[in-house]
Amino acid sequence: EGKRGQDWINLVLAICLFLSPWISGFAAETMPAWNAWIVGVALGALALATLSVFAEWEEWVNLVLGLWLIVSPWLLGFMANANAMATHVILGILVVAASAWAVWDVHHPHAHA
Repeated sequence: EGKRGQDWINLVLAICLFLSPWISGFAAETMPAWNAWIVGVALGALALATLSVFAEWEEWVNLVLGLWLIVSPWLLGFMANANAMATHVILGILVVAASAWAVWDVHHPHAHA
C-alpha cells in the first residue's frame, strides 16, 4: 500500500501550525504560540511516523489533536486574539478532515480504487 496523501497533508498542516505564531503575529502570546508549537511538533512527528509505518491509532491521535486545536482558543483563553483563534480553528478543521479521511480510507480500502 502506497503512502497516503492525508499524511503528507497532515505534515504540511503541522509545519503551517508550527510557523503560524510568526506568520500570524501571535508569537509573543505565550499560550497560543506554545499550543501551536507543541501540537505542530506532535502532528509532524505523527505524520512522519505514519509515512514510514502506517498505524490507524496515529490517525485517531491526529483527529483528537485536530479537535483540540478547534476548542483550544476557548479552553486556553486566547479567543480574543483573532489571528491565533482563526489559525487554530482553521488548521484544526483541516487536520480533523484529513485524519477522518485517512480513517475512512482504512475501513473502505476499495472505495476509490
